[in-house]
Amino acid sequence: MLSTAQSIGHPQQLRDLLLPWRVVRHFRPYAGLIQQFIKRDILSRYRGSYLGIFWSLLRPLATLAIYTVVFGYIFESKLGNGPTESKLDFTITLFCGLIIFEFIAECLSRAPTAILSNPSYVTKVVFPLEILPVTIVGAGLVQMMFSSIPLLTAMLLFGNGIPLTVFWLPVILVPLVFLILGTCWFLASLGMFIRDINSAVPVAIQILMFASAIFYSINRVPPQVRRYLLLNPIAGIINQVRSVVLWGISPDWSYYLAVLTFGLIILMIGYAFFMRTKGAFADVM
Repeated sequence: MLSTAQSIGHPQQLRDLLLPWRVVRHFRPYAGLIQQFIKRDILSRYRGSYLGIFWSLLRPLATLAIYTVVFGYIFESKLGNGPTESKLDFTITLFCGLIIFEFIAECLSRAPTAILSNPSYVTKVVFPLEILPVTIVGAGLVQMMFSSIPLLTAMLLFGNGIPLTVFWLPVILVPLVFLILGTCWFLASLGMFIRDINSAVPVAIQILMFASAIFYSINRVPPQVRRYLLLNPIAGIINQVRSVVLWGISPDWSYYLAVLTFGLIILMIGYAFFMRTKGAFADVM
């Protein structure tokens, strides 16, 4: 049962919002509800369509085909897989980066309207609004798992197999989930008060895509520029994902710990901002 403070939207103590173990304890009673919302979110995307869930595979493949033709054959880009890099190597490496960035783009683009698109939860019933951004990120992770099926299949059939370092992938994704979830909480709250955010986020996503080493390798960037590129944690995470999934290279743990710390900070700031402002959502709905 929700506490009185939660039900009427009174802000919690700041110390309760910035301590990770208190946040985990807060969400524990909602675990089943979050799972139901994630399932509903995924199924509702394809309800009524002829191909249903298969669109989750066809959409990333169509995106991959477009980018492969443009960057692989027209611009003849390289992703730094060595001097003998083939078009297949380029396609697999590009697809790996696109899978991660599609997850990021989907979550960030949906976050500003996460509360706006569910007004009944704000004005009519007692509901833990903070789980809505969690649902968006959870559904994005499930979509990313579906998108990974063609990648792993191509690696088995046409590549050199799947390296054992692929088991590091869930660990590598933890800072990314922290970072995106914290940002989603912030954008979901900000979107209630500043409606222009919904139009600004797609522009920011486009900029972020070209700053995240999707179509090129970080190793091909000059060292004097690379240090600034790595300040973008998403670029570093995508590079580490490619390393463990495609190239059999273990994670750079010093960089990983730095990104993990940064992601945790963003997570807590975003959560605290959302919880301190959600009491005013009903007034601006």
